[in-house]
Formats: sequence, structure tokens, C-alpha cells
Amino acid sequence: MLLEKKVAVIHGGGGSIGGAAARVFAREGARLFLAGRSLPRLEAAASAARAEGADVSIAVVDAMDQAAVDRHVDEVVDAAGRIDIALNAVGFDHVQGLPIAETSLDDYLHPVVGYLQTNFVTAKAVSRRMIAEGSGVILTISTPGARLTGRGLIGNAAQSAALEGFSRALAGELGPDGVRVVCVRPHAMSDALATSYTREMFGRTADANGVSMDQFVSGLAAMTLLGRLPVLDELAEYLAFAASDRAGSMTGAIANLSAGALVD
Repeated sequence: MLLEKKVAVIHGGGGSIGGAAARVFAREGARLFLAGRSLPRLEAAASAARAEGADVSIAVVDAMDQAAVDRHVDEVVDAAGRIDIALNAVGFDHVQGLPIAETSLDDYLHPVVGYLQTNFVTAKAVSRRMIAEGSGVILTISTPGARLTGRGLIGNAAQSAALEGFSRALAGELGPDGVRVVCVRPHAMSDALATSYTREMFGRTADANGVSMDQFVSGLAAMTLLGRLPVLDELAEYLAFAASDRAGSMTGAIANLSAGALVD
């Protein structure tokens, strides 16, 4: 198993990406600590991971709150002895699809500040423990907006490009201490729309462009080389590989899981 005896913390563990990662990490042998703001969603994700045979603990934690995340990380280390893997899968609704003239400063800054804050908070909390151990993997999630252009992407583009820069810089800082940082850049995931905030977000974008939701999603798929969008399990499988010792020489990387919407 890829992650046998590894200790993994997933912030946003009750979300679509966090839950999918939890299932795959569980199957691959990890001990899991899921943190998030919704207890019912955490319980559902934990139940699915336990069905794979994993030892799973859950905690309601605000991943924007440094003190709360620090306390939870200390609790994890007290219980498990260390943290080998930390995935930030926190996501939240934000404005897309509007031209700059119709976008407020607050709406522009909301994803930029939000995503950068939560990733800073969680990385700071786990890195001190990983440095002490001389090993560990920090996983971050970006979007194709880091490289795409067009109307309505300005906030998402700034957020994604900044998060990728943060991940590269963090990899350079923590590499001498044996800690790896890998950022994964998936496209919109077709099977996440039923359970994720993305359904409302893309719905508003579709309305702004005068098309139906199905037409909007089909348009995204048509712009990929594979003619389809990725699915949650594909992202989760890659995250498990990137967190494993088989990817031991990978750090400072931005992994392209866009189904060919971007070509590196």
C-alpha cells in the first residue's frame, strides 16, 4: 500500500476533494485525521474512509484560524506521534464570470485572501512538526485559472497563480529539512458538481454568459484535449501517489490534471 503507516491530516476533509482523498488514502493504508467546519460532512467522509479499513478521527476546525489549527495539529501529534501528510482541500464559493467593471474589490479579493490565508495557516501549523521529524509532504490544490485568461477569471486567476507561487516558495524553504510540497492543478471535476459549492458558482457563471448549466459544463469539457473533465477519483489517486515515498524526489511541482485544458 502506498501510504501504509502514514499519518495524514486533511483540512476540508468533509468536502468533495477531501472526502475523495480520504477514501483513497484509507485504501492505501494511511491513518486519517479529517478537519473541517461541517460535522455531518466530516462524519460522512469518515464513514466512507472507515469502510476501507482506516483508523479515522474527525474534528471541527476553522482552517482560517491559526490558533485552532495549531491546537488540532498538536492533538494529532499527541495521538499519532507525527504528521506525514497534510492536504489542504478547503474550498469556498466566490465570484466568477463577471467583467472587472462589474466585480467589486471585495469580490475580487475574497478568493485571493481566503485561499492564501487557509493554505498559509495549515502549512505553518504542520511544517513545524514536519521540520522536527525531518520529513513530510504538504499538498495544495490550485486551478487552471493560474494559466488561463478571459473574462470573469480575474479573482480566480490571481488566487490560483498566487497559491502556485506560494507552493513553489514553500518547497524551496522546506526542502533542506526533508519536507516536500506538491501543488495539484485539476480542472473542474464533473462528478463534484452534485456535492460541491462549484455547482452554484458555475451556475451563476453560466447565467452571466446566457447558457444553461449543461451547456457551460459541456463547453469546459470541449476545451480539453481528452474531451472530458477529470473526476474526483483521478485527483485523489494522484494525491496519494504524490504523498507516497514513490514520489520521494518530487517537490516544488505543479501537477497538471486538467485533462488537457492546459498543455505544459
